[in-house]
Amino acid sequence: TCEENYTYNPDEPLFKIPKDFRYIVPSCTEHSDYRKYIEQFPEIDSPEIFGLHPNADLTFRVKEATTLFQTLGETQPKGSGGDEGVSREDIVYEKTTELLSRLPEDYIEDDYKAKIRKLGGMTVPMNIFLFQEIQRLQQVIGKVRFTLQQLQLAINGEVVMTGELQDILDSIFDAKVPHTWENTLTGDEFSWRLPTLGLWFSSLLNRDDQYRSWLEKGRPKSFWLTGFFNPNGCLTAMKQEVTRKHKAQKWALDDVVYHTEVTNFERVEQIKAPPAEGIYVHGLFLDGAAWSRSSGHLVESQPKTLFVSAPVLFVTGNARKDEERAKKEMFGPIGPYECPVYKYATRTDRYFIFYANLKCTPEKYPNKW
Repeated sequence: TCEENYTYNPDEPLFKIPKDFRYIVPSCTEHSDYRKYIEQFPEIDSPEIFGLHPNADLTFRVKEATTLFQTLGETQPKGSGGDEGVSREDIVYEKTTELLSRLPEDYIEDDYKAKIRKLGGMTVPMNIFLFQEIQRLQQVIGKVRFTLQQLQLAINGEVVMTGELQDILDSIFDAKVPHTWENTLTGDEFSWRLPTLGLWFSSLLNRDDQYRSWLEKGRPKSFWLTGFFNPNGCLTAMKQEVTRKHKAQKWALDDVVYHTEVTNFERVEQIKAPPAEGIYVHGLFLDGAAWSRSSGHLVESQPKTLFVSAPVLFVTGNARKDEERAKKEMFGPIGPYECPVYKYATRTDRYFIFYANLKCTPEKYPNKW
């Protein structure tokens, strides 16, 4: 049973509880007294009563509104007419012409193989990783180019408008990513998952820019990790290179674990040179917490701010025993919060990449996060 003065209100609420209401388990003798107490409840309960951050309510309502508008969009009639007599087909044809004009050039295998040889050849693990990534991106570019060209021919009546092309037409009109651009026939991930066509296409251009810059200018100072098809492969290749550098210490790849540090770099432009070993990683975001740049540890999220950009991370390999010793030196007796890093906001094992060690305070220890 609860103590007599027990309350569900937090000691220091981040947001003011509506009407300063105290959530208790009243001890009444009359049924009417219970009804009077219940009638005093606020219309909307604060998430803090349930041990959640106030932003949890915002997250719920954003998802609720997104689902509502998505359902409305899916149920609206798909007629051929549009404003001022412009048909759906005309709008999509114009959009496909724009996308084709912005689509990157195809990767020629002989060309990028020659450039990789200048970077050290296929004996370098990171170069093997780059080769595999370019192959997969070329498949996406080829798929997008072919389907857009076929869709234009179908709109002009030169080829049959198949069911697949009709689905692509509907998706582009609704500013959604066509299913075949994201998934294989078996439902596996073909490219990357983003909610709108604009975000997806911008990601394609950014990924292409990262690969071409790597080929032309050499290994980047910092990597956009979630911009890879296989981010785990990037870290594995990095770990192989670090293990080779410590051949004299007889490091074994199976005994090497990831070592992470939060740097003082807020933007990629601030990085003057890559680390001696390991890699810098940028483009990550924190969900459910924020990072205090002045104090160098995790803090509560600001109200109405669901995601905050994380500083550049330094990720390298370290021997298992040395890493345990390093954790005690860096984080003290309470240890770090081992924050899982995911490829997408969907937190599942399928998209898990690695754990990043983040500093906490004794007041808000790792288990709290």
